[in-house]
Amino acid sequence: MTNGQDNGKPAVRIKKYANRRLYNTATSSYVTLDYLAQMVREGQDFTVEDAKTGEDITRSVLTQIIVEEEAKGQTMLPINFLRQLISLYGDNLQFLVPRYLEQSMEAFGKNQEQMRQYMKESFGGMFPFDRFQEMSKQNIAFFEQAMRMWSPFRAGQPGGQPGAAPEAPAAARPEAKSNELDDLKSQMQALQKQLETLAQSSKKSDKPE
Repeated sequence: MTNGQDNGKPAVRIKKYANRRLYNTATSSYVTLDYLAQMVREGQDFTVEDAKTGEDITRSVLTQIIVEEEAKGQTMLPINFLRQLISLYGDNLQFLVPRYLEQSMEAFGKNQEQMRQYMKESFGGMFPFDRFQEMSKQNIAFFEQAMRMWSPFRAGQPGGQPGAAPEAPAAARPEAKSNELDDLKSQMQALQKQLETLAQSSKKSDKPE
């Protein structure tokens, strides 16, 4: 939902009122978070705005849907992933995270379609558990590896562990600034290689076999 349209359909405008009620302007009816979740599953794009201020609050509503789904027991977000994601807020690499996660999920989405097609053509609807469980483990490992790569870098902290006190103020150690910049450049280059690899994998998956 990045361009206001999906599958050629215009994005539906949803208004959220102070009483937390959601109003679908296309059907002139009140809807629920479950209704919006179903719209997402069906590929129908929508935006949510504050009925009073007109502010776009789509992101917060989508996040609320995830919280609701997790509360129902349909857990998909590992604890370690959530902790690592939270730790990146305010970090100097925070601006890289959204695009990286977006490309990761796009690649996973294409992989998901391939799995469905494989299941349909080769198994007649019978789910090949062993194979897909292994693919799932690989996807989780990929995300965890990506998040580890974004662990906050702080000069003077042994092993890069957050919370350790630096040996001395950065201003008193000019070489620390140089080392920090070199390490940051290395992390940026590694991240760029990851993105290029991911983009190449996505292009290969689009080619017919």
